[in-house]
Amino acid sequence: MHRGALDLHFFAALSLVACVVSALTLLVNLSRPVAALGVIVFPLSALLVAVDGFLAPPTLPQPMDWQIKLHVTVALLAFSVLSIAAVMAIGLAVQERGLRHRQFGPWLRALPPLTLTETLLFQLIGAGFALLTLTLVTGTLFVDNLFGQHLVHKTVLSIIAWLVFGALLYGRWKHGWRGRRAVNLTLSGMALLVLAFFGTKAVLELVLHRGL
Repeated sequence: MHRGALDLHFFAALSLVACVVSALTLLVNLSRPVAALGVIVFPLSALLVAVDGFLAPPTLPQPMDWQIKLHVTVALLAFSVLSIAAVMAIGLAVQERGLRHRQFGPWLRALPPLTLTETLLFQLIGAGFALLTLTLVTGTLFVDNLFGQHLVHKTVLSIIAWLVFGALLYGRWKHGWRGRRAVNLTLSGMALLVLAFFGTKAVLELVLHRGL
């Protein structure tokens, strides 16, 4: 943020995502205490904020209409919710591996019961999928020039991620998908979103030194 305006340059965007993810993590812990989630999220968020504050070059926010601000806000929430889901998926994988090999270490004891972790994971994916759907809808309505704004790759990758998360939710509802399949699809969808949200931005700003 800069004087109340959104700064969406690479490091500022990472910092903003970190702050939103931390706030959402606190909200999640109010209803479903997951200590290990905060152990991962908060230090990483603090690191990203510190990098933006002390190491990133100074930038100015980009002017944008309220429609684009709405689109960006929804996209930010979608990315943040699905980021927490990805962390939960990693926790689920750790739990399943520990139980399979009978390794009950401190990490495993810090996590909630396996069924609760899985339930929370799919609740987060459902909420993130709804927000991602709204992101694509608002992008279709409000973004005028995909090519001129370097948004083609971002849009294509976001749609593929949307399909991955949609397939996972359908598989969960129709076929009871869970376990390793759910973890792999969640992390695959999140990897696509990371590329969509930050891949093009990193290439344009950090490699080619061109603003978005």
